[in-house]
Amino acid sequence: MRDTSGTETSSKRAVSRSSRLSLVITLSASALLSVVGPTHAAPAKDPLPADIPDYQAALNAVKSADVLNTVCRFLRTPVPTDGAGEPVQTIPETAEPCQGLPAFTINDPVARNEITPGFVAGTANPLPTEAIKLTQLVSSLSATVNGRNATVTLAPTQGGGWHLAAVSDGDSDAAYASKATLGTLVFTEPQIRGWYQLKLTTVEPLNDQARQGLGGQASVSLSDYQKLVKARYADKLPDSEYATKGYSSGYSLQRTQDNAPSSTLLLASGSSAALALVGGAVVLRQRRRASTH
Repeated sequence: MRDTSGTETSSKRAVSRSSRLSLVITLSASALLSVVGPTHAAPAKDPLPADIPDYQAALNAVKSADVLNTVCRFLRTPVPTDGAGEPVQTIPETAEPCQGLPAFTINDPVARNEITPGFVAGTANPLPTEAIKLTQLVSSLSATVNGRNATVTLAPTQGGGWHLAAVSDGDSDAAYASKATLGTLVFTEPQIRGWYQLKLTTVEPLNDQARQGLGGQASVSLSDYQKLVKARYADKLPDSEYATKGYSSGYSLQRTQDNAPSSTLLLASGSSAALALVGGAVVLRQRRRASTH
């Protein structure tokens, strides 16, 4: 990713988004419900991570047949090349999407933490509990499948539990998130796809984007890191002067389709559910419904 202090890069990204190819895979409405609420519980993990709420529900989700079948359908879908004017293709649902694929399982999910809006705005103290929050869970696969790996992303469900939010090519998010050790936190700065490790109040970069985000420094204090992200994003947050004067709609800290990996699976729901592969990126998106399950 890149520094977002200017608007020229944002404009280029908007043009790129408009030219992305969309590939839609139709699912039944019942399939959507089963993804959100797996039928069979996975064996209990002992001990369960104390910092992840409803972790057993997350285990149940990634070990469910519905999520596995969704991943298989993703892996069967060729990654399209980016291009304008490509038609939307509909791929029929298959009864046994994993049949014929090399065997694999989905690894136990790990925490995906992000910096908080308050930390970026400078209204939160430079403390781990105020600077970092759990936003999603990510899982990688136990093995590559025909040369491809994938990351399964879970999002919290209103009222408790976790549901499938995305399937994406590659396993970098899960690999970095797994680097957390006892007494440390790993978190991402999603705007630049930077990954960092927090040791007490010291921030260390884990990838090149993070090193660039720290100006090439090997480490900085959490307080100094707050100054860096505040300078990059504070004036672009929703409801900021930058946003309210019409320069943009504001800079959301939540990860979006714009900064998803090169291939991300989207899940949408209406009268029926669909998996959509958007421009070389397959992201799982679910539209809000009036009722909850």
